[in-house]
Amino acid sequence: MTSNRPDRSTRLTVAQALVRFLAAQYTERDGVRQRLIGATWGIFGHGNVAGLGQALVEYGDEMPFHQGRNEQSMVHAAVGYARQSNRLSTHAVTTSIGPGATNLVTGAALATVNHLPVLLLPGDTFATRVADPVLQQLEVPYAGDVSVNDSLRPVSRWFDRVTRPEALIPAALQAVRVLTDPVETGAVTLALPQDVQAEAWDWPEEFFAERTWTVRRPGADPAELGAAVRAIRTARRPLLVAGGGVHHSRAEDALAAFAAATGIPVASTQAGKGSLRHDHPQDVGGIGHTGTATADELARTADLVIGVGTRYTDFTTASNTLFQGDGVRFLNLNIASYDGHKLAGLPLVADARSGLEALTAELARDGHRVADAYAAEYGEDKERWEQRVDACFEAEETDVRPTQTQVLGALDALADESDIVINAAGSLPGDLHKLWRARSRDQYHLEYGYSCMGYEIPAAIGVKLAAPERNVWALVGDGTYLMMPTEIVTAVQEGIAIKILLVQNHGYASIGGLSESVGGERFGTAYRYTAGDGTFTGAPLPVDLAANVASLGMRVLRAKTVRELREALAEARAADTPTCVYVETETADTVSGPPPAQAWWDVPVAETATRPSAVKARELYERHVSTRRRHL
Repeated sequence: MTSNRPDRSTRLTVAQALVRFLAAQYTERDGVRQRLIGATWGIFGHGNVAGLGQALVEYGDEMPFHQGRNEQSMVHAAVGYARQSNRLSTHAVTTSIGPGATNLVTGAALATVNHLPVLLLPGDTFATRVADPVLQQLEVPYAGDVSVNDSLRPVSRWFDRVTRPEALIPAALQAVRVLTDPVETGAVTLALPQDVQAEAWDWPEEFFAERTWTVRRPGADPAELGAAVRAIRTARRPLLVAGGGVHHSRAEDALAAFAAATGIPVASTQAGKGSLRHDHPQDVGGIGHTGTATADELARTADLVIGVGTRYTDFTTASNTLFQGDGVRFLNLNIASYDGHKLAGLPLVADARSGLEALTAELARDGHRVADAYAAEYGEDKERWEQRVDACFEAEETDVRPTQTQVLGALDALADESDIVINAAGSLPGDLHKLWRARSRDQYHLEYGYSCMGYEIPAAIGVKLAAPERNVWALVGDGTYLMMPTEIVTAVQEGIAIKILLVQNHGYASIGGLSESVGGERFGTAYRYTAGDGTFTGAPLPVDLAANVASLGMRVLRAKTVRELREALAEARAADTPTCVYVETETADTVSGPPPAQAWWDVPVAETATRPSAVKARELYERHVSTRRRHL
């Protein structure tokens, strides 16, 4: 009898083969090679324990493992690791079927929105359907091939369901192709039926050979480059908007050289902040709804906006009300054609570093530079804004409860370029975008594409795993903390020395302020007892979040005053174990102290209402809407 087994084959289960394959994948850019999948996170259930769970035990020497507490937070940790690794390395996440799989959806959306790679490996129902329905299976009357994992399709850049062992080979190769593509990358999902995971097959040895995937740096098309250079040379008031693509490309030095050579001011999105150091002469701070007065005034009068690696979200454009200059044009340097053509702009489709270097070289031919008067104008405005930052950070009295901006000021005074600050949601992103003084290219880590509450703590773990020598701070409000504190247990378990700065202001401060501005009267945004009329206007809840942190095994330092806060932050920064600094600021129905918004953001207000607050808010809304432009 002849054998169907190929020459040089190895008999393994599908799960075992997948683990061995992933352990052999590498990326390379600029001559630097690193492993693509640095580790796997997992929570095991009946849908993956006998498949991927057994495979990770079998090949534990090839694939490091981290034990998670919540499936969404495991994705956040993987995303944090991927961002800190410049998208050249990431983690995989495995779950069981049912709620374990659906818990991945929010994390997958965050990864895809932010163009950050993560590999999702949810278990799935039986491919053979011999046991049907199984525990946790969603039965769909109109289709036999649908499971809860299909909810991951719209939030994944690549999705496949591996229903036969041999199908893993093309599926795995396509998954890695997407993970390593700087344009396509995001969440990648391989749904793995639990019976197929444990099924054995004869795998060709070539499947397990080391593969190195080159991450491209495409250069600019000569015609597009020529048009871009002409646009810059004819602009009188150009403004560059640095987005997250600057960081992904490691184009910070190229941007600094471009800005210094041309004198063009550089504003930054949330994802792009830190592209220039805060003290670079051309850095004018954040742009848009949460931006600085300096950057937003330049945006209003710019005749050319040079977007580098930005998606132009509504926060950046102030819902298309910010760029008001007569005849303003857009020049978009982006590796993705989709983003390069936004706002009817001139596209310069290229890697951010390659494109900036090409622009700098071309403009140097005639020594092109903005007028001295323009440079003096934004330089003086920058200095005035820095004085406002100082005023927000300063605390004349140190034996009083700090404001939120004074909390940031205390950390700002302590941090150096080795510190990394992580945040995602609430009122902190706006304060940070306006006020934080970024000292290094990767110090400012804001997840604002999806602005997902609960991201900060698990992401800090991922960042610390990628940069163990750095001080990593998760800045967390009480609302965000209550969403997802459970990975504190993981940090304690594995001795991952993250630092948490937990700010208690008794509610959803950011949405409370927004609610008030749009006629919602802060309804349902404060953490208070209910009153007799059904509203939440009683006393603040006696919730002790510091005690909760301690109950999860983390050391806690309580600070009641500005002085105690400064001492606690210094002690936490020096600690080599996971440490939390807990501080209570003003309640959610008071302001946090930063300068007000310097640009509008469109949140539609009720068109009809009887309450005076909503009527007034609608009148203001209509005035703002009238300033919106369509850039065609």
